[in-house]
Amino acid sequence: MTISFRPAIRENVGLIIGMFGASGSGKTYSAMRLASGLSGGKPFAVIDTESRRALHYADMFKFDHGELHAPFRPEAYSEAIKAADNAGYPVIVVDSCSHSWAGEGGVLDWQETELDRMAGDDYRKREACKMAAWIKPKMAHKAMIQRLLQVKAHLILCFRAEEKSAIEKDEKGKTVIVQKGWQPICEKNFPFELTMSFLLTPDKPGYPQPVKLQEQHKGAVRLDKPLDEEAGKLLLSWASGAKSAPPPAPEVIEPFDYDAASDKMCAATTEAELKAAFSVAWKRAKADKDDGMADTIKAIYDEQKAKLEVPQ
Repeated sequence: MTISFRPAIRENVGLIIGMFGASGSGKTYSAMRLASGLSGGKPFAVIDTESRRALHYADMFKFDHGELHAPFRPEAYSEAIKAADNAGYPVIVVDSCSHSWAGEGGVLDWQETELDRMAGDDYRKREACKMAAWIKPKMAHKAMIQRLLQVKAHLILCFRAEEKSAIEKDEKGKTVIVQKGWQPICEKNFPFELTMSFLLTPDKPGYPQPVKLQEQHKGAVRLDKPLDEEAGKLLLSWASGAKSAPPPAPEVIEPFDYDAASDKMCAATTEAELKAAFSVAWKRAKADKDDGMADTIKAIYDEQKAKLEVPQ
């Protein structure tokens, strides 16, 4: 075999991005926003295993939709991704990859089917055949990952996640339940193959918590705001050969004088003045996520409005 070398130049680098999250964490929407930026304005492909849920976003994003049905064998994923890549889509979103592992007909189901074929209901034989029953499913899963690594398009892979806990002994020897955090539903080594990956949680939908984020990509992904089209555009620029951008500075929000805002509401002589002062203070309290202050502002507004409505 003959091999040749040339100077290394970063150009047309494919990205494999993982999104881990529970229901309500914004996985699909975030993947769509990122794909819109990464696609450079062209339609992207969505491989949907979630009962056509991706179509909920059909009016918001420009994409072509393909539905994948059970059994969710790894080779079915490989074929679907290969078809999308051969069609020339710049970005392929897979929602969700978890079915290839834990869905109907996925690797876990397939191993159980193999075990039934090899040993039936014979308990002793089942114990002896457990490892052998993994051979076909795991080989197929490994082939799927190899297929992913050869794709020319950018890949965004969504994974379901679940909260894990374990029973352990504390320092006093007492049995306690220890929370292990959110874990993606996939084969344990799969996340290592991703270029970058993020955990999304239901309490802050769309806000990325980096699981894997290399230094050269930090300039594209802000951690103080939800994943969006701009992050996709910056990643596209980097993958196309642009220099890495420095990490963005966190947005600075100037402090707000709620006392002055309250005084302005109390000094209002017309309903229009009162509404204008109330609107500014109310929106800021909501932006600050200060529900207590928002309630106070609303109470002052109601009180002043009642006074203005009293005939003079």
